[in-house]
Amino acid sequence: MPGERLTVRSSSEIGRFPGAAPPIRVELTIQSEVGKKQEEGGCRRWFRKVCPCCCKRQTSESYDVTDKVEFTKPPTPTPITTPEPAKPKPENGEMKEFGDAKLSVCSVDLLSSKSGANRTEHHTDLYHGDELIIRRGQTFQMEIEFNRPFSPDTDKMRLELKTGPLPIVSKGTHVIIPLVEHLEDERWEAKVTEQTCNKVKLSVNSPATAVIGLFGLTVTTQSAKDEEPTVHNPSKDIVILFNPWCEEETVFLDDEEQRKEYVLNDTGRIYYGTEKQIGARTWNFGQFHEGILDACLFILEKSDMPPSGRADPVNVVRVVSAMINAQDDYGVLVGNWSGSYSDGISPAAWSSSVEILRKYHSSTGVPVRYGQCWVFSGVTTTVLRCLGIPARSVTNFQSAHDTDVSLTTDVYFDENMEPIDHLNSDSVWNFHVWNDCWMARPDLPPGNGGWQAVDSTPQETSQGTFRCGPASVSAIRSGHVYLKHDTPFVFAEVNSDKIYWQRNLDGTFSQIYSEKKAVGHFISTKAVGTDERDDITHLYKHPEESEEERIAVETACRYGSKPDVYCSPAAEDVSVEVKIDGEGPRMGNDAKLSIVVKNQSSQPRQTTLHSQVAVMYYTGVLKNAIKKDKMPVELLPNEEKIIEWVLPYQQYQNQLVDQAALMLTLSGRVSETKQVLANQTTFRLRTPDLQITPLGEAVVGKAMSAKITFTNPLSRILKDVVFRVEGLGLQTGHEVVIGDVGGRATVTVTEHFIPTQPGPRKLVASLDCKQLTQVHGVADIVVHEQ
Repeated sequence: MPGERLTVRSSSEIGRFPGAAPPIRVELTIQSEVGKKQEEGGCRRWFRKVCPCCCKRQTSESYDVTDKVEFTKPPTPTPITTPEPAKPKPENGEMKEFGDAKLSVCSVDLLSSKSGANRTEHHTDLYHGDELIIRRGQTFQMEIEFNRPFSPDTDKMRLELKTGPLPIVSKGTHVIIPLVEHLEDERWEAKVTEQTCNKVKLSVNSPATAVIGLFGLTVTTQSAKDEEPTVHNPSKDIVILFNPWCEEETVFLDDEEQRKEYVLNDTGRIYYGTEKQIGARTWNFGQFHEGILDACLFILEKSDMPPSGRADPVNVVRVVSAMINAQDDYGVLVGNWSGSYSDGISPAAWSSSVEILRKYHSSTGVPVRYGQCWVFSGVTTTVLRCLGIPARSVTNFQSAHDTDVSLTTDVYFDENMEPIDHLNSDSVWNFHVWNDCWMARPDLPPGNGGWQAVDSTPQETSQGTFRCGPASVSAIRSGHVYLKHDTPFVFAEVNSDKIYWQRNLDGTFSQIYSEKKAVGHFISTKAVGTDERDDITHLYKHPEESEEERIAVETACRYGSKPDVYCSPAAEDVSVEVKIDGEGPRMGNDAKLSIVVKNQSSQPRQTTLHSQVAVMYYTGVLKNAIKKDKMPVELLPNEEKIIEWVLPYQQYQNQLVDQAALMLTLSGRVSETKQVLANQTTFRLRTPDLQITPLGEAVVGKAMSAKITFTNPLSRILKDVVFRVEGLGLQTGHEVVIGDVGGRATVTVTEHFIPTQPGPRKLVASLDCKQLTQVHGVADIVVHEQ
């Protein structure tokens, strides 16, 4: 509209998620008529493109305009944006103005200073030194200086990264980074963002699945198809780490205070003693100290894991668990519980991981003497945090050591009630320290992501090596010990029953007593943001002797070496399942599901179903429980009951995360038969679509428009709503700033554009706001030739 003032927003290429540079606001005036282009020579246009510092363009223009934004309720117009104009391409032969000079790289600046944008945006500014240390799944910048101006139309350039002894493209250890016009998520790409004479600034994007570690960089240039490429090796390495700030990352942790604690905090507290006399000692993790990153990368190199395996944090954690102890692979620490430490340092004398890791690295892999559980745990915390995996040290008081995979702690007596020493190999430690690390577990059923137990203290072998984990803490709590890795061992540490056995005259053993609360007390870690102790026992087990805890114990033991310790169910004739009607619950309404309980026997059955619904990330990580219930169920012979389960909107409205997913967990026990009932169902709250209606005939070069309509499904105000609109061959991608949208209100946006390519096209739009995600729409438009 003539004279209307619009606001265009653009942002830095660094940080494609929280932490990006603030938007730049530019005011434009859209004229009612488009003036004629000023005549300009081809050479001058090309020179202006490759060297903007010497020749600046005076005017700009755009045909893509968002004409108006209409609110049905309330009807408040909102400023929107216009995209940047396309730059003209050089005419054929314009390259001759600079002769036929072969393009070559003079220097590469990785912009790697600790105070620079790369290091601060990637949260790596605390690491010692000025190397480029970045986190995967996030863009970074670099500058390249050539021997002459770079022309994107005639010159070719690519970056290459290599790691390991035999870099291979298919393994992700040899990365070829092409130059593109627009960066896309989840791939290696580079884009020219600035060009000043002979210098170009690149924004480089990496996928959230990239291999981590030390990479060598080369830059390859070529000016003509038949010309021999020139390879420049800047002799500068790049370190790539895991990224808990990136939503697409397996180790993504959606809490800034927890990221500060479990990734960035370089000191902590480790607990010891007895459950009645808990002591605490300060430990210096020192993950950013000089030489520690090099030592951590050395540990990965020294392991037998191929470099391609470093893309998966499950693999990395499992390798770290093995490499921190020296039991079978010349790892970092030698364990010693003898009380004699004259040829080394007493485990109790250590208070820091720094000296231990430096010693190990400087000796090129000679194990350091000596460690016990808290030392193994402290060093593991350092290595995991240094590599970018959220981690913490955890202490379990009255910690069981199950030696025969029975998932019970067994004590044997002879006929005269004298202990049988050679059979009593199971033990209960006053305390034992291990680690939790945070990650999604796409290799396990949904709901088992989040905290994972990992133990570097050498106790039992796992697949032939002294290591333990990562074991899902959620699986441990539920007794799902059939899920990898080493879940049975950790379950026994925290929740096994202590079973007393007496030998009979015929040599068999009978169970004479069981102690149900003997192990797994006051499981402790340092609290977030303070030096207080945080009791996390509830994460590892249900309340002692609750129905849920007993079900977990009996479920676990059925997978152990003594499956008959607890009575098997007399029958398994009751089933429970969850049904979702139609497309499922919709966002903004109460969520309603049907629980179907069926008795398939000719006898009555009675149970109590325990239900819990928790918010879940799309990776399968549970955030928190938002509703718990108990439902008594009585069934007549062959009866089926349908229980309507409801989650009120008020209970979830402020709790959801991206994808709006939830998990409903049901458990119970049939009174008559002792059958265990269990069911887990994931569901999501469906969001509305953006309705896109094309207006007018779609013809190349002819103006047309489309109407985009959205109705807020929530009764609350949506803050800072932004539409993103794009259509290849129709409309260049841009943002439309809507602002606040009232509860249940409708907003309409009218887009004006001129199609540039014929054929079937798609106009795509999505909504972005903190309170509502996964809202998008598409319209199919067939564009005709003029």
